[in-house]
Amino acid sequence: MNDDNRAAAIAEILRHRTETMAVGDRLPGVRQLSREFAASAATVSAALARLAALGLLRAEPGRGTFVAGRRARPDPDYSWQSPALGRTRVDPRRAARLGAHGDAEDIQLSWGYTAAELQPTEALRAQAARAARGTRAWSMVPVVGLPDLRRVLAAEYGAEPGDVLVVPGGQQALVFVLRTLAEPGDTVITESPTYPGMVLAAQAAGLELTAVPADLDGIRPDLLADALERTRARVVYLQPGCANPTGAVLGAERRAQVLALAAEHGAFVVEDDWARHLGLDGPPPPPLLTEDAHGHVVAIATLTKVVAPGLRIAAVVARGPAGERLRTARIAEDMCVPALLQETALGLLTSPAWPRHLKLLRSRLAERRDAMVAHLHAHGAHLGPTRPPRSGIHLWVRLPEGVDTGGLAAAAQAAGVLVGDGAHYFVDEPPAPYVRLSYSAASEPQIAEGVRRLAGLVADRSTSSP
Repeated sequence: MNDDNRAAAIAEILRHRTETMAVGDRLPGVRQLSREFAASAATVSAALARLAALGLLRAEPGRGTFVAGRRARPDPDYSWQSPALGRTRVDPRRAARLGAHGDAEDIQLSWGYTAAELQPTEALRAQAARAARGTRAWSMVPVVGLPDLRRVLAAEYGAEPGDVLVVPGGQQALVFVLRTLAEPGDTVITESPTYPGMVLAAQAAGLELTAVPADLDGIRPDLLADALERTRARVVYLQPGCANPTGAVLGAERRAQVLALAAEHGAFVVEDDWARHLGLDGPPPPPLLTEDAHGHVVAIATLTKVVAPGLRIAAVVARGPAGERLRTARIAEDMCVPALLQETALGLLTSPAWPRHLKLLRSRLAERRDAMVAHLHAHGAHLGPTRPPRSGIHLWVRLPEGVDTGGLAAAAQAAGVLVGDGAHYFVDEPPAPYVRLSYSAASEPQIAEGVRRLAGLVADRSTSSP
């Protein structure tokens, strides 16, 4: 038995012994306890320290160790907190589902990141080790980010490095941008369906949401024009390159119309460019920001989706006074993204491993997407995506009328399959039952089994004719 285990065993014996002693009783000295337990003084001292940390013992230098008081604590009464807090902003049900990891044995068809075998683990380890040996690894770096990393991130957007702000992950970037560009009580327009994390971000910032329907070619500009006129909103949230959950890509004509509407109404377009490196059937269109000459578009790019969820590195690209305001406001959020993470990201993005990783990742994601589509179609009328996405990691699947998607998601989880409840992707009531299925975090055999179980559950709950 090693010293830690021996100390834990002695601590457990002494704990039971103190339960029969009175508060203030003195324990035998360390030497006496060492003889009793045939243990070293260091091991006995470690055991006593464990009990002191739990509040069971009190050490008084020069006098000894005594049994501490055990005041009975009343059952807590937190009823005062709800009136003090006021109405909750963030929908707890949507938040709980968005952050659900599941158990190791679950088939993960809901996770918005890639499986471990699709991540560039060895390259990350090598770059992290190199960064840890560097002179800047544990030092303070500029709040806006490392200059070299900003330069690399700016290149894809045709932007100046000074327009780029490094932030810890895409979700925080989204919260930060919405809170900085809009005031509490303002309206933010979003395409519908939309990313649930955006809804949570807007709620946390105290913003109102107006949803504008989108189809397979993205948000409808005619309805966006009506919403801008009606609400006077100054912020529009879009995913032009690949919409989550639908996979829709905003068409060229609509891109021009959206930019024209933003200029007409003096609005910002927050471009969530989360799938920039996840084009499966060819590259996605260029960032919307590259077509905007007057600073209406604020772009968000992230590495977590394409590299690993633990690499919390994202960029906000913004120009003009809005960019300056965002960069100034960063100091109030945190002092900087840790240098070690930034150095690791910079090393990966500038290494030969980066293009190799992207090529392999896209190939394997395409294989898993095609496998999921094939298995869905094999189950006939019960399941089937409207159109396989050309990029991204999700399928948006319409279910038969009458299926309760919340009940289906719960039943699927009970059956060991995690899926995205389609209702969480709408700000208002969903027009039809949907689920979002992700093909990035499960193997092909898991995808086959997960779809099989889900199809059975849908068949049981469907009220449509066979």
